[in-house]
Amino acid sequence: MIVHSGRNRRLGCPAAAGVFAVGMAGTTLPTPLYGLYRAQLGFSELTVTLVFAVYAAGVITSLLLAGDVSDEIGRRPVLLFALGLSSASALCFLFEGGLPLLFVGRLLSGFAAGLFSGTATATVMELATPGHEARAGFAATAANMGGLGCGPLLSGLLAQYAPWPLRLPFLAHLALVAVACAVTWSLPETVKNRKRRPELGPRGLVVPPQVRGVFAASALAAFAGFALLGLFTAVTPAFLSQTLRQNNLAVSGTIVFSVFLASTVGQSLMGRLGVRRALPAGCLVLVAGLVLVGVSLAVESLALLVVGALGSGLGQGLSFRAAIAAVSGAAPPEHRGGTISALFVAAYVGISLPVIGVGALTLRVGLRDAGLIFTACVAALTACVGLYVLRRPPAEN
Repeated sequence: MIVHSGRNRRLGCPAAAGVFAVGMAGTTLPTPLYGLYRAQLGFSELTVTLVFAVYAAGVITSLLLAGDVSDEIGRRPVLLFALGLSSASALCFLFEGGLPLLFVGRLLSGFAAGLFSGTATATVMELATPGHEARAGFAATAANMGGLGCGPLLSGLLAQYAPWPLRLPFLAHLALVAVACAVTWSLPETVKNRKRRPELGPRGLVVPPQVRGVFAASALAAFAGFALLGLFTAVTPAFLSQTLRQNNLAVSGTIVFSVFLASTVGQSLMGRLGVRRALPAGCLVLVAGLVLVGVSLAVESLALLVVGALGSGLGQGLSFRAAIAAVSGAAPPEHRGGTISALFVAAYVGISLPVIGVGALTLRVGLRDAGLIFTACVAALTACVGLYVLRRPPAEN
C-alpha cells in the first residue's frame, strides 16, 4: 500500500533506514566466520581476500549496470529485488558445500549491496520531511555503516555462544529480511513518472556536469575510507586468531563492529563541522587511526588495535558523510540515485583492490608484515587526499 500522508512520510524515513541497515548487515555477516570456513575447507588467506573481492566486484558490477535504475522504475521495486538477492546469498551460505557456493553467495551479496547503496540512500533522504534533510542524510549513512557493523557482531555472537555457528547467523538474517520486505512494501514511492522497463547498458558512472567538481574530492575521500574498512572486514579476524591468538568469534565480530560504530559517531559530527571542514578533518583523523593500527600490528597489541579501529572509523565516518552530503546536495533529483551510486563505485574499488594486494602479500611476507605495508600505503594516500580537499574543499550546500 502506497501512502502519501505526512505522518507516514515521517515514519517512512526511519523505516527505510531500517531496511537499509538489514540489507547491509547481510553483506558483512560472514566476516567472523571466515576462520571456520578456512579450517573446514582448507584454503589460504589469499582465498579469503578473493572471496571478499568477489563481493566487491558484485557491488561494482551492480552499480555500473543498475546504479540509477531506481531513478527510472522507482525506489521500492529495486529495494525489494535487492532484498531478494540478499536472501539468495544467505541461502548459499546456509547450504554451503564448498568454495563455489561461497563465491556465489558473496557475488549475490555484492549485487544486493550495489543496489542498496544508491537506492536506499536516495529513498531515506527523499522521505525526509521538510526541514529535516540533514537528519535524513545522517540516517542514511548511519544505516549503511551501522548495518555493516551489525553483521559481524550478530554472526560473531551467534557463532560463539549458540549452536550451528555456520547456519544460525544466516537463518537469523533471513528472518530479518522477511520483516524488511514487509516494511519495504508499505513505503511510499518517491519517484514520479516511472518507466516500466529501464534502458539497458552501463549507467552507474554517469555524473552530471554540475556535480563533477565536488565529485572528484568526495570520491577520493570515499576510496581511502573504504580501503580501511576492507582491511578490517577481510583481514583483521585472521590477524586476531593467527597473531594475537584471540580465537573468540564474538571478540572478532565486536572489533569489526567497533570500526563501523565509530564511523557512525563520526558521521554524527559532520553537521557541526560542515562539509568544507569535515572532509579534510575526517581524512586527517583517519590517518592518525591508521598509524595506531600499524603500531598495533608491529607490537602485537590488542588494545592498540581497538584504539586504532575506533580512531580510523571515526575519521572514515566523518569524511564519508561529508562526501555523501556534498554529492547528493549537488546532484539534480532526477540523477540523485545514479550519482550516489557512482560515488559508491569509487568507494568499493577502494575496498576491493587493496585487500587483494594484502592477500597476495601474505603469501610472501606473512600476515603481519602485509598488514603493515597496507596501512602505510593507505595512510599515505589518505594524507594526500586530506591535503587535496583542504586546498580545494567542496562548496557548502
